[in-house]
Amino acid sequence: MAEETIFSKIIRKEIPSDILYQDELVTAFRDISPRAPTHVVIIPNKVIPTVNDIEEDDEVTLGRLFTVARKLAKQEGIAEDGYRLIMNCNSHGGQEVYHIHMHLLGGKPLGPLLMG
Repeated sequence: MAEETIFSKIIRKEIPSDILYQDELVTAFRDISPRAPTHVVIIPNKVIPTVNDIEEDDEVTLGRLFTVARKLAKQEGIAEDGYRLIMNCNSHGGQEVYHIHMHLLGGKPLGPLLMG
């Protein structure tokens, strides 16, 4: 069983966060240290430590990350101009919290690289 992270507490609303979306599969909230005018973190409610730990049973949940990203990009007004989706894996990939998560970033031109 994967260890719980700070994201587990956000999912259960045990610590304050600006949750923009939550259903039975995923939760999305504003990043506390935004790297762009819009910076939302979208996570599966199930703890999956890294992309390397994804199983075939997780495909529906991971698809939901993308449909929620699309919905939030439209809601945040960044869909038309464009946005970036980022997932990091392990230390060399820049992963800091070992509960997979997707960053939705936009609201300004992001250039060739944003994080890293």
